[in-house]
Amino acid sequence: MSDAAQPTVSEVRAAAEAVKAAIDRHLAAVESRSGENDPAVFAAYEALAAAADAYDEVLYDAYDEVTPFEVPGDESAAAYLGPDEPEAISVLVRRDYVISDPERLRGQADRVDSGLAAPAAPGTAAGSLNAAIGVLFGEYEPDEIASRCEEFGLEEGDSTLWVSAAEPSEPGEWLPEPFDDADPQLLICRFDVSEVYDDELGALDPER
Repeated sequence: MSDAAQPTVSEVRAAAEAVKAAIDRHLAAVESRSGENDPAVFAAYEALAAAADAYDEVLYDAYDEVTPFEVPGDESAAAYLGPDEPEAISVLVRRDYVISDPERLRGQADRVDSGLAAPAAPGTAAGSLNAAIGVLFGEYEPDEIASRCEEFGLEEGDSTLWVSAAEPSEPGEWLPEPFDDADPQLLICRFDVSEVYDDELGALDPER
């Protein structure tokens, strides 16, 4: 065990707490899973694996001890069961938002929906929150909404992007059930954004 840059007791305990929290999130995701290949369960599994690996590392650095858990390494190629040279790919994106300011959202929708002679009264179909959301997402590209979400009264939550191998499809073929074919075993790569990762890194690095 090297004396250089050893984790402190508080850092080891913070890593242990991160594992406990990740276990709770994984269990919650499993209990509320929407299907066999629920992306939320997959994401919770990945977060739990990362937290366990981080704890194992600081525990060993601080005390020369290891955990009894064996966390699989990043072996995406071994888990991938799709073709080596796919004919097509599917890109699936999920972005979550909290509606932090409904009135701001309605106001932005009113500015866009200039066809109305006057702003619709609250509670009417045109003035409902759901209608305002439809106006905004019909006018702006999802990437623009993501970059300007606060202007629209939205607070950014977790997001993920999956790139999966796919078969070429006919126009309109999968539109009735666009997300039913999401399969982690066909996943070529994925990119996740979540505060949970920032929290875990911050717990391990007090200067962050």
